[in-house]
Amino acid sequence: MKNIVFENVMKSYGKNVIVKNLNMEIKEGERLILLGPSGCGKSTTLRMIAGLEDITSGRIYMHGKVINDIPSGEREVAMVFQNYALYPHMTVKENIIYGLKAHKMDPAEIRKRLQEVLEILELKGLEDRKPKDLSGGQRQRVALARAVVKRAEYFLLDEPLSNLDAQLRLRARKELVKIHELYQPTMVYVTHDQIEAMTVGNRIAIMYEGNMEMLDTPSRVYHMPASIFCARFIGSPSMNIIKAEYEKGMLVIGSQTVKLPDMWSKIADRNPSGEYRIGIRPEHVVLNGESNDRSLKGTVIYVEDYGNRYGVYIDVDGGEDELIAICSDHVPRPGESVSIAIDFNKLHFFDGKSEKSLGYPEEIKKLNEKLDFSAELIGKDSEKGSR
Repeated sequence: MKNIVFENVMKSYGKNVIVKNLNMEIKEGERLILLGPSGCGKSTTLRMIAGLEDITSGRIYMHGKVINDIPSGEREVAMVFQNYALYPHMTVKENIIYGLKAHKMDPAEIRKRLQEVLEILELKGLEDRKPKDLSGGQRQRVALARAVVKRAEYFLLDEPLSNLDAQLRLRARKELVKIHELYQPTMVYVTHDQIEAMTVGNRIAIMYEGNMEMLDTPSRVYHMPASIFCARFIGSPSMNIIKAEYEKGMLVIGSQTVKLPDMWSKIADRNPSGEYRIGIRPEHVVLNGESNDRSLKGTVIYVEDYGNRYGVYIDVDGGEDELIAICSDHVPRPGESVSIAIDFNKLHFFDGKSEKSLGYPEEIKKLNEKLDFSAELIGKDSEKGSR
């Protein structure tokens, strides 16, 4: 089994705890994304897998064996660093095959693997150049080639695309997925970029302050976030989070009340703290809908032009928080009064004290299971098409 298992793993430097009691299984052959802001512990977690950081406590298993004390060179890992770490005095070819030569691999096999990765990563013609003569995108591809040519069972990437511009990042993401589909290593990818996480990963582990907040598929992370942090970290603009109260089937937001359907009332009734936050993504806020007992009133205070759509900032009448709505046409102007329709299938309920999700009604769970299944089918179809 080429899986990786974390069992109560902790990493600290003195009193400074970087990773706290991490329990997680990275499945054989999957693309797992470690996502989170700077300082959350994601790169440290990756380096513990690689053997570049010692574990303070707990165990990491690879191939079903504890590898805490196994040296990095014996872990069957290939790693791509954020700064690429190319040897400046070596050519592209020498950089790529250096590790193979150090392990005294058969020269014919080295030549075969070299030609293969040069073809895959479109580096032919650059073999005799040195890193200083390459663009950022070319250096990034050389670093990838050096890792791919090892054909290691574990492929570890630490923000490998962060130094590239937007167009190169898009192309590089496609190359990474293509490489993974070709060799099927167990891939662990560190990033703070939500778009990379959503497009590259089979599953996403969201980390915050050394804790793993959520581990699930991109679809579930987006549609059913486990906490307010997860909800805000994924999506642009981020999810609207609004302070609210709940009284006998009614949601109270400032001076306004909204009637909750029964499917949500059952969940709201179970909140242990009695403090509530509701969430709704900007693209799910519908403006100028029919005013009724399931809508809110507000006033537009600001409009942002994103080119193909608009971000409309709304002051909810009597409430403490602003809402952002995404509009593509019929955009209201600042100062205009609007009616805000709520789609309860797109609503999120959080405990205002713990900031954890209160859960989702069965109807919404089933709806999101269908979305998850559809995303999986699309992924499988794209894999077939790329082979």
